[in-house]
Amino acid sequence: MTDRPSAHEPRPSQHEAPAFAGVPDVAASTASEPSPGRRGLGLLRETAIIVVSALVLSWLIKTLLVQAFFIPSGSMEDTLEIGDRVMVSRLVPDVLDVNRGDIVVFKDPGGWLPPYEPPERTPAGQAVANVLTFVGLMPAETGDHLIKRVIGTPGDHVTCCDDEGRVAVNGEPIDEEPYIRPGSVPSQDPFDVVVPEGMLFVMGDNRQNSKDSRYNTGNPGGGFVPIDNVVGSTFAVVWPLSDMTLLRNPGDVFAEVPEP
Repeated sequence: MTDRPSAHEPRPSQHEAPAFAGVPDVAASTASEPSPGRRGLGLLRETAIIVVSALVLSWLIKTLLVQAFFIPSGSMEDTLEIGDRVMVSRLVPDVLDVNRGDIVVFKDPGGWLPPYEPPERTPAGQAVANVLTFVGLMPAETGDHLIKRVIGTPGDHVTCCDDEGRVAVNGEPIDEEPYIRPGSVPSQDPFDVVVPEGMLFVMGDNRQNSKDSRYNTGNPGGGFVPIDNVVGSTFAVVWPLSDMTLLRNPGDVFAEVPEP
């Protein structure tokens, strides 16, 4: 026997939605779903947030950690070839010290490079290239940057050449065979310098095709590179893929060099 409502008990109104499980509330469902236009704007907003976040992250990485550079000349052959893309650690010199043997990218102290001729691009193409370079997604065009190997740090006495044609640092001859280009000699011209405080003495690995510290004595800095001009230390070749490799400091070359 079941209980049935009496005639005096209120019955559900015909206008009330029955609370039966499994019966959708059509009015509520329709009101909660966004229109196609709103869904499109939401997707566009989320995409913009992702893109902007990626660009900001890339910019932070480029500014604080690493940056890509393009090699435009043969002054560092055979270590680095023309067209190589290299990664540079921005921790040097602000967090980590510059050491003898490091391959550093630095801003032109003045007069080392000829006037820069940028590649021909449309205004839109140049704007895109500028943005991609700024955030670190495109290698910097080295129009005002150079890349060389550090041979002398502040206070070092760097000379060439001894009886065997070698460079000496603080009186200790060094064997540069691990990195100097095969067939090159340490220097075809003699020199005798003491590196000033806050400066570096740099040379290319392709000694007979490198306008380095030896040949910029008449320019600002007297051929030395201010440490403040150093952008970072090169640690890897990342392009082309066939040349991908880590670049390690040849510490053994300078292991016996005494402090100045």
